[in-house]
Amino acid sequence: MSEPILTGSGLVKRYGSMRALAGVDAAVAAADRLAIMGPSGSGKSTLLHVLAGIIRPDEGEVRLAGSRIDDLGENRLSALRRTRFGFVFQAGQLLPELPAEENVALPMMLGGLPRRQAVARARAWFPPLGLDGLEGRRPGQLSGGQAQRVAIARALAVRPDVVFADEPTGALDQATGEEVVSLLTRVTREHGAALVLVTHDPDIAAHCDRLLQVRDGLIVEQYELRAGQVTAHA
Repeated sequence: MSEPILTGSGLVKRYGSMRALAGVDAAVAAADRLAIMGPSGSGKSTLLHVLAGIIRPDEGEVRLAGSRIDDLGENRLSALRRTRFGFVFQAGQLLPELPAEENVALPMMLGGLPRRQAVARARAWFPPLGLDGLEGRRPGQLSGGQAQRVAIARALAVRPDVVFADEPTGALDQATGEEVVSLLTRVTREHGAALVLVTHDPDIAAHCDRLLQVRDGLIVEQYELRAGQVTAHA
C-alpha cells in the first residue's frame, strides 16, 4: 500500500463494559479500496464510524492526510465530513421530499456553494452513473439500485478524499448489489478517492483491494485481494 490518506491507531471504543473496538490499527491510501467484514456485533461498523469521525474513540487517534481529526470540535468535524468524506449507507438516506439532483447537491449547498452551481455540479454525475433523465425524480420514484446510484453521486460530488460505505448493498437483490458495488469501487478509484466498505457478503468484499476480518473488536486477519489472488497477512 502506498502512503495512507487515512489512519486509525490504537482505536478503542467502549459501550459500558463492552469494548466494540479493542485496540485497532487501520489505514487506507488514496484510491485504495478496503473492505471490512465480521459477524454481527464484531465492531466493523463501529470501526467505520470512528474512522469517519461520526463517533469518537475512547483511546487512540484518527489522522487524515497526517492531521489528527478525532480531537476536532464538532463544528470542524461536521465541516470535514461534508467536504472531505462521502457516505453511502444501506438505505441510501436520501431526503424523500427532494428530487434526486438536489439530494446530490445538498452536501455542497451545506458547504456554502450556491444552489445553482451545486445543482449543476450534481447533474454532471447523472450520465456517468447511468442516471441520465432521473434528475427530477424523488427517491420514492426510484428503484433501490437507482437510489443507491444517487447516493454514490452525492458521496462523490464533493470530491472527497475518502468514501465510507456501510452495507451499501444490504437492501438490494444480489444482481443489483453486484452492479452497485462494481460501480462504486470503479468510480471511487477513477476519481482518486479511497473507499472503506463494510459488508457481510464475501462476494461484495471481493470487489475491493484489501480485506480486514474483525471479531470481538479486533482485526483477526488481513488479506490482499488483487487479480483474483488472496494473500493472508498476520
